[in-house]
Amino acid sequence: MIRTNFVLLLLACAACASAAPSTTFHKDVEPLLQAHCQTCHRPGEIGPMPLLTYQQTRQWSAAIKEAVMLKKMPPWFADASAHQRYKEDLSLSNLEMETIRKWVDAGSPEGDPKDAPKPRTFLEGWNIGKPDLIVSMPEAYRIPATGTVEYTYLIIPSGFKEDTWVKAAEIRPGNRAAMHHAILFARTPGSKWLAEYPPGVPFVPAARPGSKHRSSDGDRTIEGSLADEWIVGYVPGRRPEPLPDDTAFLVKAGSDFVLQIHYTPNGKESTDLTKVGLVLSRQPPAHRAFIAGVVNNKFSIPPGAPDYKVNGSLTMASDAKVLAAGPHMHLRGKSMLMRVTYPTGESEVLFDVPRYDFNWQQMYAFASPTSLSKGTKIEITAAYDNSPNNPHNPDPTATVEWGDQSWNEMALGTFTLQIDRDADLDALFQKPAKKPRDVAAN
Repeated sequence: MIRTNFVLLLLACAACASAAPSTTFHKDVEPLLQAHCQTCHRPGEIGPMPLLTYQQTRQWSAAIKEAVMLKKMPPWFADASAHQRYKEDLSLSNLEMETIRKWVDAGSPEGDPKDAPKPRTFLEGWNIGKPDLIVSMPEAYRIPATGTVEYTYLIIPSGFKEDTWVKAAEIRPGNRAAMHHAILFARTPGSKWLAEYPPGVPFVPAARPGSKHRSSDGDRTIEGSLADEWIVGYVPGRRPEPLPDDTAFLVKAGSDFVLQIHYTPNGKESTDLTKVGLVLSRQPPAHRAFIAGVVNNKFSIPPGAPDYKVNGSLTMASDAKVLAAGPHMHLRGKSMLMRVTYPTGESEVLFDVPRYDFNWQQMYAFASPTSLSKGTKIEITAAYDNSPNNPHNPDPTATVEWGDQSWNEMALGTFTLQIDRDADLDALFQKPAKKPRDVAAN
């Protein structure tokens, strides 16, 4: 009898052990959320729901599984399998995807809270740390419920009495639901760009003579200078771009900030009060950062075309290193590839985004900088789906050309360069590509 009871006890223990969930939230899933999801999925950020606790995550477990298995989430669209290695790669490995699938299929068990990793800590309101300076719109901007809002600008004096280096920057929209994009520029003293408009008052620039477009067919480069430069941009899904410790953007003494904002009415009248946070360098860095773009604004996508290709290029006129790169297109955007061809004839892919998503427009920071010697050619190949099979297509019967609005299109590959601290910006690229009609876009 004693032996029989002992055997039964062993069998019962074995049954309990086999019934215990092998994949649990705290032990297996929570570390993945911390590494890949919580930067966006927390209060105040772009993720539609927080995923910081078991209770918050459990109610969304089925949706999480579906998004993960379809590779819609985490939002990472660059193909790193055969090309580049990236910093802060959010994509999940096949094993990590399988872990989430197993957890959901097992009923999303919580497991032992003692297995939980230490919670991540975030600075509420900013991803760059506490800003040294906040550049803000002086008052909220009213966005109509319907209609078209052209690119809107606001000039804000920097107040800098000496040259200042910016090592991190972040745009915080006050109304993400109605914002297509925002860009902060630094306008150098004496610049003619938008010089006719007063500071502190939002305005829509007049169209260029002979042009039907107001802004994106050429504004800050019309005088032939790249000195009025892009400091930071915001588009849906983009996170602040990290710079190396020895690299920063230069804002010269007496400069103005120029904030470009593009609102898209969404059927509800609303307001926006956008802020920009800047973290300043205490001393001049070894290198300067500069954001540039490869653009083609002379294309015409035929009605119904399912895979229309647009190419663009520029050539380096001096040596530099590229730190990050990313694509920008609109609702018909399908894919984009950026390639560099060196003077030796060798080539390398900087990024390949085979599944472009307008809602998640990211810059992909490289694990190590790519050196671009003088004479290196940078090329983009963008593909567009103007067919009825594109569920985001505003009008498959339209011929689509370059334009500001989302129902128009753009072909723009942006990249962040690391250049000499005293480099001449107007000597970075060969002259044929020196005056693109829009390197600032979107």
